[in-house]
Amino acid sequence: MPTRVHQPQAGRLPRELVERWAGVPASVAADVFAGLTLVDPAIRPLLPFAGRARLAGSAVTAWCDGTDYGAVHHAIAVAEAGDVIVVDAGGRPNPAIIGELLGGAARAKGIAGVVVNGAVRDSGRLMQWPDFAVFARSITPRGPSSMDRGIVNGTMAFAGTLVAPRDLILGDDDGLVVIPHGEAEARIEAALARVRDEQGWERELAAGQTTLGVFNVPPAILLS
Repeated sequence: MPTRVHQPQAGRLPRELVERWAGVPASVAADVFAGLTLVDPAIRPLLPFAGRARLAGSAVTAWCDGTDYGAVHHAIAVAEAGDVIVVDAGGRPNPAIIGELLGGAARAKGIAGVVVNGAVRDSGRLMQWPDFAVFARSITPRGPSSMDRGIVNGTMAFAGTLVAPRDLILGDDDGLVVIPHGEAEARIEAALARVRDEQGWERELAAGQTTLGVFNVPPAILLS
């Protein structure tokens, strides 16, 4: 069956909202959503962020069937600048679903990055691009064997959570969190408030307060 490309039902999130979420660490977002939208932390960034801007962008989903990667080609074709291509390859350690050529084509369009529940290759080259984030479960030299099927912009189960087209993908060195499209606006203030709280706790600890006091830890029972 040829690759099927769906039209997203949800509208694009405002760029200003995406930028606000980009100021939220993945750890805070994970707590705001009680871990329910956390991507399997085994999917890691190839290049540590180490101070560079975290990944934040609207999802373009690509479901790959077996060793086929046709959906990735079509996802790159429909994605726009700032989007994140989210590829489900079933967690398979081979073949690689994206490498230098497809990654370079996506980067040239201004796509923010790619997240793969599966393998990538040409990792040395991909790690040279600080403006194109790549998250993957594994690395292998073997490439795919076909490109004539798959699904683009369908809702899919992805490494422990659901991802729908135009959900917000947020990633940094701690991992990846999916911000559901319908909750991105409603949850941003709580997320930013938590960021401010953590900044305040850090100042209090730096001033010499104990974690017991800062976090209001219930008293322990002292035993003789």
